[in-house]
Amino acid sequence: MPNPKRRHSQQRSAKRRTHYKASETTLSTDATTGEIHVRHRAHVSEGKLYYKGKVVAEKAPLKA
Repeated sequence: MPNPKRRHSQQRSAKRRTHYKASETTLSTDATTGEIHVRHRAHVSEGKLYYKGKVVAEKAPLKA
């Protein structure tokens, strides 16, 4: 593996890191439940797991 022969300057590192910035997450409102959630992620509403407005999974009842 090649290794750098000399140290990179702070300015060079800063130039490379200018593109690494945090961005806000995009939020959407679900058409069925009306809840606000992160886009392209499943979300829980009233014990049910929703994705793209459809129920994907329901919470199973607890056994005694």
